[in-house]
Amino acid sequence: MTNLAYDHDIGAERGDQHDIAAMQALRPIPRISIQAFCESEGVSAPVQRAGEDRRMSKAHLKVHMGGISTAIDFYQTAPTPNLIILESRSEPGELLEQLAQLAEHCDPSTKVVVIGHYNDVGLYRELIRNGISEYVVAPVSMADIVSVIATIFVDPDADPIGRSIAFIGAKGGTGSSTIAHNVGWAISSLFRSEVVVADLDLAFGTANINFDQDPAQGIAEAVFSPERVDEVYLDRLLAQCAENLSLLAAPSTLERTYDFEPDAFAQVIDTAQRTAPVLVLDIPHLWSGWSRNTLMHADEVVITATPELANLRNTKNLMDMLKRLRPNDPPPKLILNQCGVQKRPEISAQDFAEPLDVEPMAVIPFDPQLFGNAANNGRMLGEMDAKSPVVATINEIAHVLTGRAEIKVRRKPGLGSIIEKLRRAK
Repeated sequence: MTNLAYDHDIGAERGDQHDIAAMQALRPIPRISIQAFCESEGVSAPVQRAGEDRRMSKAHLKVHMGGISTAIDFYQTAPTPNLIILESRSEPGELLEQLAQLAEHCDPSTKVVVIGHYNDVGLYRELIRNGISEYVVAPVSMADIVSVIATIFVDPDADPIGRSIAFIGAKGGTGSSTIAHNVGWAISSLFRSEVVVADLDLAFGTANINFDQDPAQGIAEAVFSPERVDEVYLDRLLAQCAENLSLLAAPSTLERTYDFEPDAFAQVIDTAQRTAPVLVLDIPHLWSGWSRNTLMHADEVVITATPELANLRNTKNLMDMLKRLRPNDPPPKLILNQCGVQKRPEISAQDFAEPLDVEPMAVIPFDPQLFGNAANNGRMLGEMDAKSPVVATINEIAHVLTGRAEIKVRRKPGLGSIIEKLRRAK
């Protein structure tokens, strides 16, 4: 029998870390309706949190207070959803009787999950024999709830969904696009893994220049005709840049305006994730409904900043907002770029990271010759100078973002004064 309890004495913070780690491997829940009937705050709270997670964004969840008796009364006059989650403190015999009464009002296709308070193997077997999809013993966490729903509604034999990595600059000119393109190329070449780079800056995107491509079609055709987007259609729009790397290029023209609805890129992204294990999203530096939505639903977010005050302010605003939008995910990763410009006053990496409470994933030095030559020749940094320390750093980023390495934490005492500077900059 499944017993998903964990020790609440380890504290809320440890519990949150448990949830975040457990959620990383879970796939998005399809568009289903879910209604939960809870008897206690200890169960209703994690169920409610599960409904707010980005992996449940397509599902519609409503939480009611009250157990099986409340559900029986409710469904006498209302249709049953795709899934009913029931908490019950009843003893096994009484629980089975209540579920038999509820069954009289349920559609045969409705799935039922019971959260009980009796760790009883016999009860579990009897519930499964009577058509209950899963029995879980309280207490439960948010990750437990999403995991159970995924077990029921996500096909384990379906094609795997690729991992989406969204890159955005804290300010214009930070080099976010260049980093995104080079990291995508590094993943494809280092690990022989299929990678799709999608340039979402339709007006001014540079991916086509950086990869020396001039495709007749690209991401614009997919975004403006979402009803046509499937894997076959998307494959026609992809430009092959390297052996394992394909590009969804932006038109980079101003012949039309690019005002999009919040979900404009959702269909393209979902389809692209079914075609490759890694999807790199190059997001322009702007804040709109669609950019917010895309960042919120990405599997990983990377912010590129340069070491000056406006970048720090913008990075902190982005970090704070994304932590609120993605409470069950790790914080965005930080790359400090263009560091060490001669005679330019800069904020040190340690002082930059202190108010953000994150360790930079990488600190990339200012190397205008390497970056300039690569950009002007339509080549990646690794193609220009494979032995460069910058290329080694890009490769390390590729390892971290694919889970093959972890960020090295450096503990040094900070000055703390930058926090006050940040406040004054607002």
